[in-house]
Amino acid sequence: MGKKLLYLILIVIISGLIGYMTATWTVNRRLPAAATSDEVAAIVPTDKKSAPSRRIEVREVANLSDAAESALPAVVYVKVTQKARYQQPNSIFDLLFGFAQTPRDQVGLGSGVIIRPDGYIVTNNHVIADADVIEVTLENNQVYKARLVGTDPATDIALIKIEAEDLPVVPLGNSDDLRLGEWVLAIGSPYDLRSTITAGIVSAKGRSMPNYDGQYRVESFIQTDAAVNPGNSGGALVNAAGELVGINTSIISLTGSYAGYSFAVPVNIVSKVADDFIEFGAVQRAMLGVGIADVNAQIAAQANLVDIDGVYVTTVQKDGPAFNAGIIQGDVIKEINLNPVHNSAGLQEQISKLRPGEKAVVTVLREGKQLEIIVTL
Repeated sequence: MGKKLLYLILIVIISGLIGYMTATWTVNRRLPAAATSDEVAAIVPTDKKSAPSRRIEVREVANLSDAAESALPAVVYVKVTQKARYQQPNSIFDLLFGFAQTPRDQVGLGSGVIIRPDGYIVTNNHVIADADVIEVTLENNQVYKARLVGTDPATDIALIKIEAEDLPVVPLGNSDDLRLGEWVLAIGSPYDLRSTITAGIVSAKGRSMPNYDGQYRVESFIQTDAAVNPGNSGGALVNAAGELVGINTSIISLTGSYAGYSFAVPVNIVSKVADDFIEFGAVQRAMLGVGIADVNAQIAAQANLVDIDGVYVTTVQKDGPAFNAGIIQGDVIKEINLNPVHNSAGLQEQISKLRPGEKAVVTVLREGKQLEIIVTL
C-alpha cells in the first residue's frame, strides 16, 4: 500500500513538471505580444483573429461555366487612340520630294472590368497610357466614350469611367484567400477576339518582375497558366465562384505571345487603388519605413533562423513609422495584420492595401521570439 502511494505521488510530481515545462516552452516560443490582444483585435478583421486551419477539405469540382457566364458581361473591350502629331520635315529635300511621311493615329487595344454599376472600369495603366481618346465597348456591343479618372504606374492600374447606369459588375473576391492549384478564368479580348475565356490554375503567388528602369513598383503578382495574349491586358481573372480576384497584366514570353506564364495584379491591390481614385483623386500610399531583403540561407544562418522564410529588416528609417513603433534592424517580418508574408513582394502587397495614418499589426521574429508590434503607417 505504501509503495502504491509513493508511486502515485511520483506520478503527480512528474505530471506537474511536464505541464510546467510545456507551459514554459510555449511562453518562450511566442513571447507575450508587445501589443495586447485587444489592441490587435481592434485592427485585424474578425475573420483573421484565428489561425486558418491546415486541414485539406475535399471540395466539389467547380462549375466553371457558371463563373464564366456571370463574369463575362462585366468585361469590356477597350480601344485607345493616340492622335497623330504633325512632324516638321527634317530638310528641304523631305519637303520637296515627299520623304516626310504623313503621321497616322496610333490605335491600341485592351480590356477592362466594370467594378461599379455607375460606370467605373478598371484596366491597366499601360493600356491607356498617352491615350487621347478612350472608347469602351460592352459585351452587348454598346459603345461609350470614357474619361480617365486616374492612373498608377507603380501598380499598372488605371481607372476610367463611362456615363451609364445599372451596368453589370463582377463581385470582388479576396486575393489573399487564393490557393495554389485553384481554378481561375482569364476573360478579355486577345488579338481583338472579344469576350474570350481561358482557364488555368493559380501557379504561384507573390511574384515580382525584374525592375530594369529603377522606377518604383508595387508587384506581388498572381501567376497562372491561363492563356493570356496581347489584348487581354486589363481583363478579369475570376475564381470558380465568379468573383474578381485579379486584373490580367503581363506575360513572360520570348515571342510576345503566350508561353505558359501569365500574371495578374491581385484584386485587393486593385480595389484599394480604385477606391483611392474615387475618394481622394490620387493613390494614398502607406509606407512602413524599412529597408528589406528576402530571407535566404545566408541571412537565416546569420540570424539563427529555423526557416528560410520572411522578410529581413536591413535598415530602419530614423523617426519613421517602424522606428517609432520599436522595429529594429535584424527583425524578420512574418505577418502584416496576421496575413503571412514570405518575401518582399508579399510585404509590399500587404502594405499597399493600407493608407497613411492607418495602424498595422506587424509580427516579427527577434532573437527567436515572436512579437506583435502596432505601427502607425
